[in-house]
Amino acid sequence: MSLESVRADLAARAPDLQIVELQTPTSTVELAAQGHGVAPAQIAKTLSLRAEGRVFLVVMRGDARLDNKKAKATFGGKVSMLGAQEVEAVTGHPVGGVCPFGLKTPLPVYCDVSLKAFTEVVPAAGSIYSAVRLPPLRLAALAGAEWVDVAKF
Repeated sequence: MSLESVRADLAARAPDLQIVELQTPTSTVELAAQGHGVAPAQIAKTLSLRAEGRVFLVVMRGDARLDNKKAKATFGGKVSMLGAQEVEAVTGHPVGGVCPFGLKTPLPVYCDVSLKAFTEVVPAAGSIYSAVRLPPLRLAALAGAEWVDVAKF
């Protein structure tokens, strides 16, 4: 169902984008990079987070980690990751397939400026076997994302 919600969302808003489905799982940055033939940094991983009672998504390059100090300043409080069951309940996507498209619940989306280092990034597409390739500026536009600086390397 998750892949189908992403497929429907992109078909309606970005019909030129093709979802790439692989036979092997791409549920980690390393597996996704291998499967799609890109550097790990080009994987646009989506983090499901909570701060001050608000749930939101942050999309960042695959080789980056969340900088807790920057995140606290940006989001107005301590930031924590959602548990796997809550991630799927809120986004409709399983961990490893979370992306800012076809969400079950509308959520604020933020894209880290680290994505701008690339002409193309590869976020998941609702399952651990699927992804889409697109420029980071288009990813942010389709997700209705705000740009933030919350990553560290």
